[in-house]
Amino acid sequence: MIKTKIENQELLKHLEMVCEDSKDVFLLHDGEARLTVINATHLVNQMRANHRLGLLETYVLGQAYIAGLLLSSTVKGNDRVQLMIECGGPIKGISVEAWAAGAVRGYLLENPIRLSKPLESLDTSPLFGPGFLTVSKILEGSKEPVSGTVMLQYGNIAKDLALYFNESEQTPTLFYISIHFDRSGDVTGAGGLFIQAMPQCSSTLLDSLSEKAGHFTNLGEALSRGMSGKDYVDAEFRDYKPQHLANSFVAFSCPCSKKGFEDYLANLPQKEKDEILSGTFPLNLECFNCGTIYSFTESETEALFKKEKTDDILCTDSSEPE
Repeated sequence: MIKTKIENQELLKHLEMVCEDSKDVFLLHDGEARLTVINATHLVNQMRANHRLGLLETYVLGQAYIAGLLLSSTVKGNDRVQLMIECGGPIKGISVEAWAAGAVRGYLLENPIRLSKPLESLDTSPLFGPGFLTVSKILEGSKEPVSGTVMLQYGNIAKDLALYFNESEQTPTLFYISIHFDRSGDVTGAGGLFIQAMPQCSSTLLDSLSEKAGHFTNLGEALSRGMSGKDYVDAEFRDYKPQHLANSFVAFSCPCSKKGFEDYLANLPQKEKDEILSGTFPLNLECFNCGTIYSFTESETEALFKKEKTDDILCTDSSEPE
């Protein structure tokens, strides 16, 4: 992955002031509930730069990135979680992948999102329309992912994820995702909360947290003022006696590389190679998951195809004479 340079100097100054991205995990009310908070201001801005997103696209994909990172708190080690949305609205679909270690990547199926008329609010339900949300856990050593799917009911990632956990995993949860923009349309704060009821959680606590969810202090705005995720939880949930369990780093990251795309090109059928060589250069190939564009000159491409052909000949002639 190649990070696209953020050119906005005012935004860069602001990012120097806010806290680093992180994932913090807590227990609430003597272990009756588990809370994960994500601070993702830096990575959402990098995501926007890499994918060359407008404000609306940043808002939608940024929420999905934060949701993916919140879901990553449900796996460990080298495990990862995939969040997929297929829908009939202008968004068309979203694909996000997050690792337990804190990396996240993904893309919008439709970029830019094509609207028939200007939006009157940031209500995303008209953008999704009818569709399905799927969460898949890819566990190290398992042959098949563990997946569950629900029909979109709200057209809101946080609410539909809570619906997924209630229906697919029979676990009461709360999701809260917040992205704060300044008057210039820049993301100055971005983060989210994921609260899971533990087996011993009382109905009284669930009712209390549900009531509180309607009155959360704006998380994105708080992060934009330099508050950390831990600071926010300590202040917002002080009546629930938050016990801090862990802190870890999160980042927009993708394992793609130019070498990987070289291997892809080398394994194309000869007909497609001939079509590429007769086309225009440079040849630009984009990684959908991170927006990185890898460029190949005509001479690079010719040398790559020639090397592959030579390697094939050497492999064919490598048998020893009798």
